[in-house]
Amino acid sequence: MTDMQVRHAELRLDRTLGELSDAFRGATAHPEESNCACHWGGAEELALLKTPDVQLDPALLRRTCQAADWSDHGAVLRRILPQLARAVVESPGESFPYWDEIGVFLSRGRWQDWPREQAAVVREFLLAFWARSLVTSDPAAQTHTHTHQALVLCVEASGELSPWLDIWERTEHATADRRLAEAVDAWDYDLLVDRLPWSTWHDEDDLVAVLTAWLTRHAPARLRAHNASDSLLQRLRLIGLTGDARWDDPHWPPYTY
Repeated sequence: MTDMQVRHAELRLDRTLGELSDAFRGATAHPEESNCACHWGGAEELALLKTPDVQLDPALLRRTCQAADWSDHGAVLRRILPQLARAVVESPGESFPYWDEIGVFLSRGRWQDWPREQAAVVREFLLAFWARSLVTSDPAAQTHTHTHQALVLCVEASGELSPWLDIWERTEHATADRRLAEAVDAWDYDLLVDRLPWSTWHDEDDLVAVLTAWLTRHAPARLRAHNASDSLLQRLRLIGLTGDARWDDPHWPPYTY
């Protein structure tokens, strides 16, 4: 059953990558698009964005994602999205670390406002990418150590947190449980001072409240079943407390903020 879950997730993601390529084949940046030659790139590189279906080198792909001042951001996003999505899926996490920037790049493109078919395939890519990240344990895949970064990409791209947490909650898989333990261990330092564990383009207070409520409601039983350490469970319990009850608890970790 577990192997079938992984296989299904991989097939779904492969299919979605093909659908992205089909949906945005021939897309180009706006003919009058421009950018700063000093900070982004030269005329030859800009011409590549106005030429359909030409692969960009990784450095140019990253600079294009990081630039915030495109006059038609949506057109630039449609131009590079098939290659960007495949790079996200295929690149090891340590060599492709800018998940929040990619999420913000998608959000700036306002993909939810695109024609229905295009918006649907972008959402399906995010859903398939997230579903695969929860069950894949392949050491060569970014999902091996970066499930919580995958969440950041999906949240920043969509402006939503609850739907992705709901999928995590419904995913009954040993890898999803391990990823939850890894995420709590990575996030607790920030959550213990009511701070979001990543930079966001959205309402930080709202995201912190949603994440804290979900973790304290859903994670304890799941982590206990996974034989999580007492230290991790105590830190998770503290996240659910407020005010003096948190600071004065005898299990408050010896962190320096």
